[in-house]
Amino acid sequence: MRFSVDAHAIGCRLTGNEVYIRNLLHEFARLDEGNDLIAYISKASAEAELPGRIRTRRVSQNPYKRLGVDLTRHLQRDRPDLLHVQYTGPVFSAAPLVVSVHDVSFLEYPQYFTRFRSLQLRLTVQRTVNRAARVLTPSEFSRRAILRHYAIAEEKVVVVPNAVASQFRPIDRDVARAAIQRKFGFRRPFVLTVGDLQPRKNPVGLLHAFEDVLRAQPKLRHDLVFVGKETWYSHDLHRAVKRSPVRDRVRFAGFVEDTDLVQFYGACDLFVFPSFYEGFGLPILEAMACGRAVACSRLTAMPEVANAAGILFDPASKEEIARAMLDVLLDSELRARLERLGLHRAAGFSWEKSAAQTLEVYYDVAGRRRRRSAAVAARAS
Repeated sequence: MRFSVDAHAIGCRLTGNEVYIRNLLHEFARLDEGNDLIAYISKASAEAELPGRIRTRRVSQNPYKRLGVDLTRHLQRDRPDLLHVQYTGPVFSAAPLVVSVHDVSFLEYPQYFTRFRSLQLRLTVQRTVNRAARVLTPSEFSRRAILRHYAIAEEKVVVVPNAVASQFRPIDRDVARAAIQRKFGFRRPFVLTVGDLQPRKNPVGLLHAFEDVLRAQPKLRHDLVFVGKETWYSHDLHRAVKRSPVRDRVRFAGFVEDTDLVQFYGACDLFVFPSFYEGFGLPILEAMACGRAVACSRLTAMPEVANAAGILFDPASKEEIARAMLDVLLDSELRARLERLGLHRAAGFSWEKSAAQTLEVYYDVAGRRRRRSAAVAARAS
């Protein structure tokens, strides 16, 4: 059989979308050696990031050309048994579609998007979901949200959780701190948050909570470190930092590759994720897999991901965020317990299992039964 995947996100710093499709493709290559896998990529560097047995085709970085021309042309030539896309499929496709919709924040909180982007997603995702044979989503929260907004059959929406790549693992905190100091110049211990600098991630709320933390405990030596890509919203955050009484304790690392991100997780004393809306919240699991205590929002899918392994708070309350941060930073026993619980929680998620579940969907859509070895079946169960 032949499966095609729109992998244009690889190499484009599209954070969660890129992480998702790259890890699935790596596991597909290991788990499904008998079939033909084709990835449609937009960056030449992406080819080096994929296993050799996956064939690649180039598509434009321009989404209109990619969706309107390139994918249609490749599909006509390749004739795959299905095409897997994220959010938006090509204008024309004879192949059955599987679409991954990680969340519908563009419908539920359009204020977190530019007006054009919100309108674009409303139109293109609606069209793709209606055409798709299956809709994959990473959490029960997102599944319920999709079914609220789209008039599709319940059995059409399948939950396949995200996972953590193997490089996210515990490393010695002092070693990680030394690496961060050498490369980024950050010398103090720090509280970490990870995510694009956009309003949905609530960076200004975290900044104000951090002000309360230092006001309550002025002897704390910690900085607040933001790791994430600059966006259209960045100006508002940087302006808030310039006006903040703790502006000299706030650091920005920008977008970092996974090798550096592991060091940031390893070096921090606490990971905080104060987002207002997430379809999953992958950084929560990444921090836990690195053995770090987590405090996160109690909204949307985040309690589903963190379970009982993190401290939950109301992201709209800077007082609750500050209290959670202080509880962990000042109580070493609590911090150690959260680190242990987090490691156990993260171990329950694997890209191998997620890829195996996704392949089952592929075979179901293509009308075939997948043949698996007993060992692979046991690992996927």
